[in-house]
Amino acid sequence: MSGINEQPPPVSPERPLVLAANRLPIRRTEDGWATSPGGLVRALLPIVQESKGSWVGWTGEADSSSEMIHVDGIDLHPISISDRELERYYEGFANDTLWPLYHDAIRDSGYRSEDWDAYVDVNRRFADRLAEISPPGANVWIHDYHLQLVPMFLRERRQDVRIGWFNHIPFPPLELFQRLPWRAEIIRGLLGADVLGFQRARGARNFVAAAHQLAGATEVADDLVHLDDHTVQVGHFPISIDVDEFELLASGRATRQRVSQIRTRLGDPEVILLGVDRLDYTKGIGSRLRAFGQLLDDGRLDAERHVLVQIATPTRERVELYQEERREIEQIIGEINGRHARLGFPAIHYLYRMLPVEDLIPLYRAGDIMLVTPFRDGMNLVAKEYVAAHVDGDGVLVLSEFTGAADELSDALLVNPHDEQALQDAIVQAVEMHRHERRPRMEAMRTAVADANVGDWARSFLDALAGA
Repeated sequence: MSGINEQPPPVSPERPLVLAANRLPIRRTEDGWATSPGGLVRALLPIVQESKGSWVGWTGEADSSSEMIHVDGIDLHPISISDRELERYYEGFANDTLWPLYHDAIRDSGYRSEDWDAYVDVNRRFADRLAEISPPGANVWIHDYHLQLVPMFLRERRQDVRIGWFNHIPFPPLELFQRLPWRAEIIRGLLGADVLGFQRARGARNFVAAAHQLAGATEVADDLVHLDDHTVQVGHFPISIDVDEFELLASGRATRQRVSQIRTRLGDPEVILLGVDRLDYTKGIGSRLRAFGQLLDDGRLDAERHVLVQIATPTRERVELYQEERREIEQIIGEINGRHARLGFPAIHYLYRMLPVEDLIPLYRAGDIMLVTPFRDGMNLVAKEYVAAHVDGDGVLVLSEFTGAADELSDALLVNPHDEQALQDAIVQAVEMHRHERRPRMEAMRTAVADANVGDWARSFLDALAGA
């Protein structure tokens, strides 16, 4: 199908949808491939199924077969990626170059030409597969920072398809983005799309500024950018969660029983503070733990009355920075527990593992205070999950102002996680907050989350793409 240049057919609900992301929505089980858990997959799979569409991505296994896989009524097209390419494209350029740069340069980025070359090669391979398998006039929706060159490569091959790209992480301001040696190439790669979506309005503005400065694009309207006879819609589409699913699970009898068991196993403390994060240096876990430890040291909190549960989900375990982050976090926890634990009752309960949603929701319900304090985050769905799970209408959310969720959950206790004293004071304020203040705040946040779930997010983006 490569080289098709005919005009796209009229917009209709029947336009097939082809998705592309670094990972396919599957995991290997003893019985073969199965759909991966997760709200995003559950939101997008029905849309792909209804449109008789398909999904392109990597299986998660090096040098895997590129033979099509059929799961849950959709065709999955694997992209084979070698172990060397994983080291260069994924661990190198995507996560050692782009990830820290796009998160306020919290860590220094590596800028290696061999990583960039691998990134180009893998992006071109994705585009080639999309060009081969996309039906005429399809909507192609590309996801995230791993695939920023795919829109341009695909447009070179297929003029008939509509191309959308959505960034799940922040897009940095021009001053940071300019550090990237291949900055103009990334911008031109993205400008191959018809619609570019970002989590926050400031991310969209950052891109428009970079497109103007680095590629000579002109802004022809508030949300339209023009370059080389092609106009691109640039907007923000804040992602959300499957609210109905979370509320249903959180309301069940089994969950209520688990909540009671959790509190008993923790020693029936007066207040349970909770953190749930991927173990990533952008999440501010260490700062949060140090703040809690200092409050115990100063006597503002009491380890017999206030306990912290920290869940850290493993991620990118082969990367040295993440290994160092794990060692630092576990050292901080050990030191705090050494000073404040009682026999059988640590001050901080720590789990380094991935928990299924069925185990997370009782923890959310048990958590009197949720600590979501990343240094920078595109959205942070944990904040929304906590709110949705609190069907009792109680609980306090301490939320970093540098998350996309802060735009919608303004009734959380917003905090600057870089300010140690402010973080400590916010935790104390949450602990001491009276029920008459907690409940109206939670009610307002629950309304905000319920008014825009993950299905609404997907439809709003696809509507924009259909009208491009």
